Amino acid sequence: MKKIRAVAMLLSLAVPLSAIAQSASAPDVKPGDTWTYTSTTEKGPSGWNQTHEQVTVLRATSTHIYFESKPVGSTQAPRELIAGADWSRERSVNGTDTVVNRPFAFPLSPGKTWNVEYAEQHPNRIFALQKWNSQYRVVGTETVEVPAGKFQAIKIESEGDWLAQLEPRQTVTQATQVEQGDTAMITHAQKIGPVQATGRTYKAFWYVPEVGRWVKSVEEYYGSNGVRNERYTTELESFKKGGQ
Repeated sequence: MKKIRAVAMLLSLAVPLSAIAQSASAPDVKPGDTWTYTSTTEKGPSGWNQTHEQVTVLRATSTHIYFESKPVGSTQAPRELIAGADWSRERSVNGTDTVVNRPFAFPLSPGKTWNVEYAEQHPNRIFALQKWNSQYRVVGTETVEVPAGKFQAIKIESEGDWLAQLEPRQTVTQATQVEQGDTAMITHAQKIGPVQATGRTYKAFWYVPEVGRWVKSVEEYYGSNGVRNERYTTELESFKKGGQ
């Protein structure tokens, strides 16, 4: 009889947990909330780097989360950063604060979608203009295992594309011409007009309400030839709430 009551109690506890996972509100983060991640960076066919990063909330307002990030065990001063209240990433684009990555749009519920789209002038020395367009969707719940343990998470996926207009450039070729004993150097300059390049992006985030952040993330960037150029992965190692 005791065994039956214990099973019934566990089942009753599982129902609200499942309900929370199906529809999650914005995280109630507090100063001192800390997450430690294994972060892996892959660039090209051979570039690979792995670090262990600790993220700690400094303060939170109704619109933003102020936090610091530093390598685990580092004696250097941490970087102080700011994110949206939904952990969105903002930065200056053409002189205006712009959301460039929004993994969550609370409340989260299966099938919910949202877009992030922006254009940036002269993002680097190669591109005159670059446009990004990402479509996010709440896929549903999924069990995910990371170094911090096994979690029932809300999975969000994003597929998108980018388009870039390359800066006009000039090519110069030189050749030597010999005629009747005389040698002349011939220089030919050719201006190459604007050229477009395109590519794709894929992102996935596994959000756990009781953790208050993602426990795993993957971000991939593909070039015009369909080959992945970069991949960034994070996995939660540990977390603690402020004051604990």
